[in-house]
This record gives sequence, structure tokens and C-alpha cells, in this order.
Amino acid sequence: MELNNINAGDGAKHAKRRVGRGIGSGLGKTAGRGHKGQKSRSGGFHRAGFEGGQMPMYRRLPKRGFKSRSVGLNAEVTLSALSALEATEVDLLVLKEAGLVGELVRKVKVIKSGELTRAVTLKAINATAGAKAAIEAAGGSIQAA
Repeated sequence: MELNNINAGDGAKHAKRRVGRGIGSGLGKTAGRGHKGQKSRSGGFHRAGFEGGQMPMYRRLPKRGFKSRSVGLNAEVTLSALSALEATEVDLLVLKEAGLVGELVRKVKVIKSGELTRAVTLKAINATAGAKAAIEAAGGSIQAA
């Protein structure tokens, strides 16, 4: 076997369908487009959602709501999740490594849910007023960024 003897397998290649090339081809005359109408003409088609000139559905219905682009970048951590961590100094990297927040998260806020029994220092992490009081009551502190 040599490179100049290699052939494609049986049925691997087939001729392109030639439309409008006579009655014997099976696709002569109207070339598979049917009779008359917009779809039979060259360039005769319409965009998705077109309803024949009637006001389309996407314009008849009101616009509603919006999707925040920052929803995946913010996260919340509970006091009980903080007490389960072994680290005494907690920052965003520690929370990501522990799997408490996602990889794309940029801002974290601690919320008052559960109990905190040991001292924890938060670095560049915000906390609600109730969570801040609970952290300071346990002997911890919050350092600004």
C-alpha cells in the first residue's frame, strides 16, 4: 500500500445534489421549492420570530425583570461555617480553599446564622451588624481591606 493507492471507503463520498437540472434528476423544474410563495423565491425568507407583519410576540409582551451581573461574584458565609474552619485568620483565599465560596467570588459577607465559639480574625471580609457583634463577643476582630 502506498499513498497514491489509498481510496475513500465505499459510501464515504457522494455527489452533491444538483437541483434544477432537468426532469430526470428528480429535482428539476421547481427544484424542491414547491409552487409560488415567498419561500420559492430567491432571497425570500424572514427572520426568526417574524409573524407575517403582525406585531410579533416578543414585542407584544412587556419587558420584565433584569439579571444582575454581579450575582455570581458575591457570597455569604455563616458564623457556624466560620467556627467549623480551623484557621484563626480568615480571608477570601482561605474560604475558597475550604470550599465555602466559589472560585469566581470576589466579595464575601459573614451573616449571623449559628454560633461562633472561638476567636476569629476576618481580613478584608465584611460582616453584618449582628455577625460583627457575635465575632467581637467571641474575642475575634474584623480588619478592613
